[in-house]
Amino acid sequence: MRIGELSRMTGVSVRALRYYEEEGLIRPARDGNGYRDFHEGSAEVVRQIRGLIDSGLPTRIIRDVLPYLDNPADLLPPVPCAHMLDQVARQREQLDRRIETLTHNRDALDAYLRAARTAARAAEEA
Repeated sequence: MRIGELSRMTGVSVRALRYYEEEGLIRPARDGNGYRDFHEGSAEVVRQIRGLIDSGLPTRIIRDVLPYLDNPADLLPPVPCAHMLDQVARQREQLDRRIETLTHNRDALDAYLRAARTAARAAEEA
């Protein structure tokens, strides 16, 4: 599939897809005319990349861990360097903090909606 089709399927801009390619996150084949040719599984990989970026992971870490996300037991190299492990652990801690903040904000919005809906029902009944 061409880059425009992948963009439409995933909601990721063509520009972002080119950036992912530059960063080594995706590797399309090239047709004889030089056009990118993405395989069918590319859409899921792009969605996974987008989710990791949205979660705050930098592309340098995504590039290193992406091959292992489907099956973390298949680590290559068998023993990752301590620096890489530290980076991934720090990113995971940041995700935990973001999840905590998002959960708090969602709960606050839920409380607001309950109160607002109760007030709106009371106003309608009055």
